[in-house]
Amino acid sequence: MEFLFEPFMGQPLWMWLGFVTVVIALLALDLGVFHRKSHEIGVTESLWTSAFYIAVGLAFGGWVWYSLGDQAGKEYLTGFLVEKTLALDNIFVISLVFTYFAVPRAFQHRVLFWGILGVLILRGIMIGLGATLVAQYGWILYIFAAFLIFTGFKMLFVADKEPDVGNNPLLKLVQRVIPVWPQLDGQKFLTRQADPKTGRWRTYATPLLVALVAIEFVDVIFAVDSVPAIFTITLDPFIIYTSNIFAILGLRALYFALAAIIHRFEYLKPALAIVLIFIGSKIFIADLMGLEKFPATISLGVTAGLIFIGVVVSLIKTSGKPAEPPHT
Repeated sequence: MEFLFEPFMGQPLWMWLGFVTVVIALLALDLGVFHRKSHEIGVTESLWTSAFYIAVGLAFGGWVWYSLGDQAGKEYLTGFLVEKTLALDNIFVISLVFTYFAVPRAFQHRVLFWGILGVLILRGIMIGLGATLVAQYGWILYIFAAFLIFTGFKMLFVADKEPDVGNNPLLKLVQRVIPVWPQLDGQKFLTRQADPKTGRWRTYATPLLVALVAIEFVDVIFAVDSVPAIFTITLDPFIIYTSNIFAILGLRALYFALAAIIHRFEYLKPALAIVLIFIGSKIFIADLMGLEKFPATISLGVTAGLIFIGVVVSLIKTSGKPAEPPHT
């Protein structure tokens, strides 16, 4: 069993296996027990499920703090908090995707669940690639930092455009590879139907599969912000990957509650923009002050404080504001 203690991407192999085991157990529990049968997820169930995932993510962070030390624990919590907040925008776009493809609420969890599996793979690839680049070219961290500062100022001063789901080039590619049936077939991603022109039976993608592809594409776009952000917080691939995945697992569960009240968090985006500017600036501040690394305690405190202020101001300013009507 000595191979379990061999280092793999900065940490012993047994730590990675332990993390993978926890994630697989959570996914199996989610699909095999909590959502074995498709049903519409209410706000109460969504909040309790999300609270469970957040508790597991924080408990894992406590274990990281105990096992790897104070610095690693603070870096994990900072990464978890930043990724959780960055992914809130993801909820708005996911809601647009589900509305565009007329996905019933009873089937939305199935799409999100399989989307998580894709995220596990895609984030692993992006983080592994980022870790390799940083290890070989240390100066790339300054590019990541400058990109975060640019993104933060863009979020502050440039109005967002609503994404055009129907004209997404990836979706057009899917339609070229496999024909899309215009109607749902239960909760199936693929369906066998007779071709209206020839009468021959063939395999079609259902709107559920196209929605899944769109959501995976959305996650890749959002990862362009979150992956550089976490690399400016820590260079440990284990902390980067685990904090990202636990934040995403909890947020997907929270979607069904937040989708209805996302309009109450309109002042969170400016706070998040300032967080990105702060995180991107840390590496330059540390160099100016002659520090080897920006203090993790200050980083965690400033990040948590800014996000807390954004949430409180949002809830106060939008009190009594009605939800926007769903897009059609």
